[in-house]
Amino acid sequence: MDRSLRNWVSVSLFNLMLVAILGSTLRYKIAYSLPFINQKFLLNAHSHFAFSGWVTQVLMAILVKYLSDKTGKNYFGKFRWIFWANLISSYGMLVTFPFQGYWAGSIFFSTTAVLAGVIFAVTYWKCLKYVPSSPVKPFLKAALIFNVVSYIGPFVLSYIMITRLPYTGLFMAAIYFFLHFQYNGWFLFTCMGLFAEALLRLGVEPGKIKTVFYLFAGACVPAYLLSALWIPVPFWVYILVILAALAQLIGWGIMVQSARKKLNLMKAGISRFAQTLFFLSGFAYTLKLLLQAASAIPSLSHLSYSFRPIIIGYLHLVLLGVVTIFILAYIINHDYYPLNKTRKNGVIIFVAGIIINEVLLMIQGIADMSFFSVPYINRSLLLAALILFAGMFLINTKYKVVDEERKEKAVVK
Repeated sequence: MDRSLRNWVSVSLFNLMLVAILGSTLRYKIAYSLPFINQKFLLNAHSHFAFSGWVTQVLMAILVKYLSDKTGKNYFGKFRWIFWANLISSYGMLVTFPFQGYWAGSIFFSTTAVLAGVIFAVTYWKCLKYVPSSPVKPFLKAALIFNVVSYIGPFVLSYIMITRLPYTGLFMAAIYFFLHFQYNGWFLFTCMGLFAEALLRLGVEPGKIKTVFYLFAGACVPAYLLSALWIPVPFWVYILVILAALAQLIGWGIMVQSARKKLNLMKAGISRFAQTLFFLSGFAYTLKLLLQAASAIPSLSHLSYSFRPIIIGYLHLVLLGVVTIFILAYIINHDYYPLNKTRKNGVIIFVAGIIINEVLLMIQGIADMSFFSVPYINRSLLLAALILFAGMFLINTKYKVVDEERKEKAVVK
């Protein structure tokens, strides 16, 4: 196992713990009071650091490992400075956003993070030509493209902030543009590419993987309007949006059916613990696609986007329930981050926190639509956030792992 990979995965998981700390602080401020903290600024730090310091950092490491495995050449040295540039930029945003929001320092580090992402995409794209032809490559190339495209959103936001333009529909459109092409582009296409690689190894027909790719790639751009249905569009464009939602459901159905046919082989090569995590991620993704399809109904869309808990619940469903749980399952299954009993318990607690958080947000959202206030809901959400932090704290423990590595070295000697 490449030590560079384990180091970067460890750094990324530590960053996820910091994200959990920020989330707990935000929830504490809502439930009680922290007058010296600007809620909006801290929220900016929380979201930017989650995207850059956690998901992007760990996906970069996993993709470079994939590249190294497929070419037989260690590429971590080539990408090391890009990793460091992204990490430093992430920490820069972490310490500047809470104090100034979108301003000189935070915009500078946001820009350097964007540059790191673009350079990674260009460099990785060039290196992919050395990887043998595979239906997985289009998924990874699309992920890189969508990551670069998503950066249009932050630049528009920065322009609005600097020029102090009024917060019109353009402001919200820029936010959802970034979120959509990060969530449904960069994050999910990378995860689906990794999932497709596993299915191919089990003997799934490459033609089915290609069909799934075409369905999702063709749907990704028009599906943006599912997040921005307040934008007036012609009727034929609305039809495209509906078709995009259906295409994603069909594509996911093909992928799930392909996996079910190879279920026995999958179980033989995946630990029971990782199987459970993969199942939870897949269930969350199915729920996400169903909710997204339902949002194509204008009345439901306007209703859901009028209530903040529903929006937050949906975003956390994708970032935590789908992407984060999948990444945890993937790195555990490939032994990129060795587990001991403490770390395993941490994963269990963290996943339990995700489920509790989603259930509470759903209850709060439904109650808000009924104009009913749920007693102690903010304190309950704070407790859920603390459970998430507790899980990440245990995941990041080093106890016993060092002893195991010493035993491995002793056996080698």
